[in-house]
Amino acid sequence: MSRIGKLPVDIPEKVDVSVNDNLVTVKGPKGELTKEFNNKKVTVEVKDGQVLVRRVHDKDKDARAFQGLTRSLIDSMVEGVTNGFEKKLEMVGVGYNAKKKGKDLELEVGYSHPVIIEAEDGIEFDVEKNNKIVVRGIDKQQVGEMAAKVRAVRKPEPYKGKGIRYEGEHIRRKEGKTG
Repeated sequence: MSRIGKLPVDIPEKVDVSVNDNLVTVKGPKGELTKEFNNKKVTVEVKDGQVLVRRVHDKDKDARAFQGLTRSLIDSMVEGVTNGFEKKLEMVGVGYNAKKKGKDLELEVGYSHPVIIEAEDGIEFDVEKNNKIVVRGIDKQQVGEMAAKVRAVRKPEPYKGKGIRYEGEHIRRKEGKTG
C-alpha cells in the first residue's frame, strides 16, 4: 500500500468536506476549495470525521501513486481552508523595493519602470520593510505559482546575489573574473 495514501485525512471541527462522484468540496473558516479528481483508479469517501482514499485495484502500481497524490491534495485543501498558506520572498539589491497598490504589488527592481503584478482571486500580498514580500492564500498551488511569478521578475544572479529570492533560499555564488 501507499504509505501516505493509506493514512486518513482528519477533518477539523470547523471544516466540512463533501464528495460528489469525482468532485471534492472543502469548506472552512478561510474559504471554500473545490477540486475534481478524474481518476478511475481511486475512490474518495468521508467516514467518521475522516477522508479515506482507497484504490479500486490493489495490484496496480499507478493506483498506488494516485492514491498518495489524491490524499496529499485533499490534505492540502483541508489545511488551506483552516490555516491558509504563505510564501515569503526577500529582495536583495540597492534600490530594490516593493509597494502594495490596492490588491496589486509594485516592484522596483532595477528596470527603467516599476513592474506591477496583479493579484489573482484568492491571493493576498503583504509587504514588510519594503524588501520582504509575503504571498498568502488558501490554495497551496496558487500561492506557489504567484510566488514563482514574483521571483521570476528578477531572479537572483550568482555573482552578487541580487534579485528576488525565497526566504532562506541559498544562492550558489560564482567567483567572477580574476586576473
